[in-house]
Amino acid sequence: MKLATAAYPLGWLDSWAAYEQKITAWVAEAAAAGADLLVFPEYGAMELASLSGEQAAGSVNGSIAAVDEWLPRANTLFSSLSSDHGVHILSPSAPVRDGGITVNRAGLFTPSGTVGWQDKQIMTRFERDDWGILGGGPLQLFDTALGKIGVLICYDSEFPLLAKALADAGAELILVPSCTEALEGYWRVRIGAMARALELQCVTAMSSLVGREPRLYAVEENTGTGGVFLPARSRVSRHWRVGRRPSRHARLDLCRDRFRRHPHRARRRPCPQPRPLGRTEPPCRAGRTIPPELRKPLENQREKAHLSGVRDAADNQAKETTWPRKNCSNFPVS
Repeated sequence: MKLATAAYPLGWLDSWAAYEQKITAWVAEAAAAGADLLVFPEYGAMELASLSGEQAAGSVNGSIAAVDEWLPRANTLFSSLSSDHGVHILSPSAPVRDGGITVNRAGLFTPSGTVGWQDKQIMTRFERDDWGILGGGPLQLFDTALGKIGVLICYDSEFPLLAKALADAGAELILVPSCTEALEGYWRVRIGAMARALELQCVTAMSSLVGREPRLYAVEENTGTGGVFLPARSRVSRHWRVGRRPSRHARLDLCRDRFRRHPHRARRRPCPQPRPLGRTEPPCRAGRTIPPELRKPLENQREKAHLSGVRDAADNQAKETTWPRKNCSNFPVS
């Protein structure tokens, strides 16, 4: 599977045709590069508010109402592009009015025409207090032809138990669309995505909103880039795209990682034995060899650390418990 994550530039739109042309060009370029899954960022749909004029786009209620008005047409566009190019698309999220509240929602569109929705779970202070956006529906696990996919929108990726619920339900790939104003915010989300990949031994993919547009409320300035993060020992070929549309491509082998994450399903390997003592040490970082009088204490420490680690691993395996999955529901998407 080849994955494309976008650093998507927010812009002012003069017409629906301009938006359609912009999105079509992005999808077509990624599909031509061989991408199977395209990841757009959080609040990338806020530029739709510009289609209703500056007055609507520059206020809280006006921008939400404007996006809500244009969003069904945008969803139809993403569904059509997904089918035409044979790719899966995580659409840019948007504030959506649902049952008397406003939620932050992204859609996963598939070539078969099926679509699934994921709402953001935990709001930032600005979203909650200033924008009036609330947490929406439960976490979803999307069972697709590419594998089992979960979505954690921006701030959600910084809460380990949300990602743990997805991983326990079988998620192999977690998508993290984000929208951050400052560089510090971008690194906060990126570190969260990297940590989730390390903790859960799965792949996480981050997309970001970028650029400045002072006329769009709440997303006037945006900083970030795309990224794909993998657990240790995973193999992936990465490709940076340079130019007007910076996004990141990575080719993943989820089948290989399934057995790495669940070794009991593969042929068991013997426990590694301590390295033999008395061997010649490699040069240290400074380029000098370790003095002979220091080798023996270092080797003894290494042997003790290894044996202690084996005992701890056995104890942890015996005490391992299963997290409840009641907060994560399966959503089959073919």
